[in-house]
Amino acid sequence: MLRTVKPKNARSKRVLDAREPKEVEDARIAIFVKGTKTGEVLNGVMKDMMALKRPDAISFSKKNVIHPLDAQNTASASSSTSSLEFWSSKNDASMFVIGQTSKKRPNDLTFVRMYDGKVLDIVEVGVENYVSMESIPGTKSTPGHKPLMHFASELFDTHPRFIQLKSMLMSLFNGEAVESIYLKGLEHVISVSLAPTPATLNTASASTESTTPLPKVHIRTYATRLLASGSRIPRVELTLMGPSMDLVLRRHTNPDPELLKQSMKRPKLKKTDIEKGLGKKRKNLDVDEMGNLRGRVHVGKQDLSKLQTRKMKGLKAGAFEDEHGDDAGDDDGDSDQEVTTKRQKLH
Repeated sequence: MLRTVKPKNARSKRVLDAREPKEVEDARIAIFVKGTKTGEVLNGVMKDMMALKRPDAISFSKKNVIHPLDAQNTASASSSTSSLEFWSSKNDASMFVIGQTSKKRPNDLTFVRMYDGKVLDIVEVGVENYVSMESIPGTKSTPGHKPLMHFASELFDTHPRFIQLKSMLMSLFNGEAVESIYLKGLEHVISVSLAPTPATLNTASASTESTTPLPKVHIRTYATRLLASGSRIPRVELTLMGPSMDLVLRRHTNPDPELLKQSMKRPKLKKTDIEKGLGKKRKNLDVDEMGNLRGRVHVGKQDLSKLQTRKMKGLKAGAFEDEHGDDAGDDDGDSDQEVTTKRQKLH
């Protein structure tokens, strides 16, 4: 039987209501956790990632014994998973960034994504060629602004390992969902590209079990500058802001199919949303650029001879011909009796 928590006051009730599932979820809260041993590189990487993630970031200052990618049957893995689930439910967080270094895996960074308080999937990478944000002079972005993310490779849409990494980075930096973005609000761009790719990986049917080494992932962060261009659209310049780093893909875990299906499930749309064109497309209905719903009606072939019109004496069949036929037969004009009748009607 599941344990239900009842609020004791109005404040706790508001907190519980904020954690309830929503149709449009809030921005993911990420917790940055230090492992048993972290070096200068990992401390700088996690510090700069937190600067890009703020204000939806929480840092654990103490070191923790956590190894989520160990063998599933070991006590270390079970305790790590239980710790992640406890931290997730306590802080209402759905992302973890774990940093720890060892002789076997130096400068190791682990991304953990949660769903419904359970571990969904894990991606482990190694950090190389790190350049901190502080070492690069220039303006920095304002915390809390959404970045513009650019993925420059076809493998991010075809190879399963890079598809998972792209999804993980999008979940980490995407922020909350918005309908529109103010142009001056785009203050920084996160560019993700790949090193020269082997020809064997440039296929849509790439497998995770392939022995071909995977290319490195280059992450660069740029600050945007809007300059005058002589037109309404400004000229945009990019200046390196930092951090910059290269990632090497290491271990990973695929999400559980049933849990992934639940996480991808979308709520049923309302009737008003369907009419606006947000739901399933209905036949002969579309929405124009102004947001107006327009429909197309197909009418069968009509017989215009049976069309009901206004009843007028002059429109009856043969009336015009009979009148002119009588006039043609009387060459001398109207008779005296007919002239007298017409004069009486006039008076």
